[in-house]
Amino acid sequence: MTTDELQKHHDAAVELSERAGEIALRYFRKPLDVVDKSDKTYFDPVTVADREIEAFLREQLQQRFPGYAVLGEEQGMEGDTAAPRWVIDPIDGTRAFISGMPAWGILVGLVYDGAVVLGTAHQPYMGETFSGIRGVGTWLKRGDDKTPLTSRKGIRTGDAVLYSTHPEMFIDDVEREAFMRVARLSRMTRFGGDCYSYCLLAMGQLDLVIESGLQPYDIVPLIPIIEGAGGVVSNGKGESANEGGFIVAAGDADLHASVLEIINE
Repeated sequence: MTTDELQKHHDAAVELSERAGEIALRYFRKPLDVVDKSDKTYFDPVTVADREIEAFLREQLQQRFPGYAVLGEEQGMEGDTAAPRWVIDPIDGTRAFISGMPAWGILVGLVYDGAVVLGTAHQPYMGETFSGIRGVGTWLKRGDDKTPLTSRKGIRTGDAVLYSTHPEMFIDDVEREAFMRVARLSRMTRFGGDCYSYCLLAMGQLDLVIESGLQPYDIVPLIPIIEGAGGVVSNGKGESANEGGFIVAAGDADLHASVLEIINE
């Protein structure tokens, strides 16, 4: 895919995620029915906002890019798995959304020839759109202003600010203890944020995000944002983060390598 083609796809993802944000704001901090879609072993909420946004994004992306597949949280996979694939999370952070917290976002990413080539994360309540194109860069868009982002560099583990959405996401004892080893060595550990934490990492506001149990739609759109800012993201073994699972994101390669050593002790 050429640079011009990447830019065309990127601009469409930004436009559509921002239009989807208008749908989200109709429901945010309003009375809202919440459905638990889990098997009752844990709370997995979904709302009409999730479903309406995903339906809108699917329809628009399929109209503009016929033949592309679409993977979304609410409706799963549609289309040829060998085709270019849009990956969408209509509201990443539904628990935050239904609680009135603004730490949620609308995620749109594109996988082309097996590689994640671009991604967007739109937070409509704060009017922010983070986006990245592989090999080009990462930006924060507020209105008509667009600013390149660079993650914080040269931070050692002992000086790092570490974020994770919630400690209960580490349901595996080995993963939980691995996370705690890093947390004990970090300067500060905070919880909350969902996709917004990864955007703040790209902005240079924090240094590490470690999470577990992620699905592809939770992380794929964020990969170009992190990498475009100079950060590194992988699974716990240092391999591709494309399939989700246990995820380690860091502001630079040295910090990422140090954390992987701690995790895999």
